[in-house]
Amino acid sequence: MADLQAVAENLIKGNAPEVKRLTQEAVDEGLHPGQILNQGLIAGMNVVGQKFKNNEFYVPEVLIAARAMHSAMDVLRPLLSDAGVQEIGSIAIGTAKGDLHDIGKNLVAMMLEGAGFEVIDLGIDVGPEKFVEVVQNQKVDVVAISALLTTTMPGMKTVIESLKSAGVREKVKTMIGGAPVTQQYADEIGADGYAPDAASAADKAKELLGIAG
Repeated sequence: MADLQAVAENLIKGNAPEVKRLTQEAVDEGLHPGQILNQGLIAGMNVVGQKFKNNEFYVPEVLIAARAMHSAMDVLRPLLSDAGVQEIGSIAIGTAKGDLHDIGKNLVAMMLEGAGFEVIDLGIDVGPEKFVEVVQNQKVDVVAISALLTTTMPGMKTVIESLKSAGVREKVKTMIGGAPVTQQYADEIGADGYAPDAASAADKAKELLGIAG
């Protein structure tokens, strides 16, 4: 019998080959892909997020766990859409214009995926027009912007202003984060949410969309 607890435990350890093998085994035994996702992968990533918040895990452990999750998602992704399993929401993420740092953004993207969101990764050095374009052309629930430099933080404000000018600000929630960013700055520029770290970002996104934790 497929052991979803073992999927979660191996994901926490970052054992990608085993996570993929157990996921495939669960699929072969006819388990619903949504059940494998929720009780195996997301359950494991929730523990990883908690350990990261508690400083029991650091960036390398999170990246290794996320890699294990991605190996299993290769198996599950086509089956999830066939089974009509919806992601809990869609998030477009990118670093502010002029900011070329992506480790923080990548961590947040992995945590969001691990929580069950569809993530549209716009990459680094993303201008406001690109954020506006994705909101206009795709189903996006949240726009997430990160910055590692104080000099690129004003780019976050520009994105929010550009969403307003384009008439799409009301369609999406906005959240920001990154080393120099604070709740005070989020309030100042009119962002809906702020997250101090990658694990909190997934919780904040759920909160903004009214999804129970």
